[in-house]
Amino acid sequence: MRTRILLALSILSIARSAQAKDQHVFQKGVLLQMDSQSCGVAEKGTKTFAGEVLGTDAQHKTTEQVLCQEYILRTERTIYKIRPKDDKHPALLPIGETAEFRIEKDKMILRVPEADGKERDYIVVSMTPRADAPDSRAEAKPANQ
Repeated sequence: MRTRILLALSILSIARSAQAKDQHVFQKGVLLQMDSQSCGVAEKGTKTFAGEVLGTDAQHKTTEQVLCQEYILRTERTIYKIRPKDDKHPALLPIGETAEFRIEKDKMILRVPEADGKERDYIVVSMTPRADAPDSRAEAKPANQ
């Protein structure tokens, strides 16, 4: 009986440690602004029937400037400019709401619990330290230096 209890407790502790490893730590920030920024040019070109038959370069080209959503996310110490990684189907984020995010490899994974709560991938365009944020290095220094 005692061995069964010990076995059950060890299984529970292993399950809890595995569950803790799967949980991600999110930072919080506020979505301040959304702008449309130029992020390239899209070209569509089609050859005419005569151009195909005669072998000429007669082509109709249409160029269109592509605009990407760029958000400003303010955290306690940093201001991030971010763009959706999925350019074709970007989700519109609610300005003024709190967003939760984590940085993973080369992308920011962001979710807005007040909206749909889905995690989406974003590219960090720039990071700027906040001028009004408390300097953590000054707090970490001993007073006698």
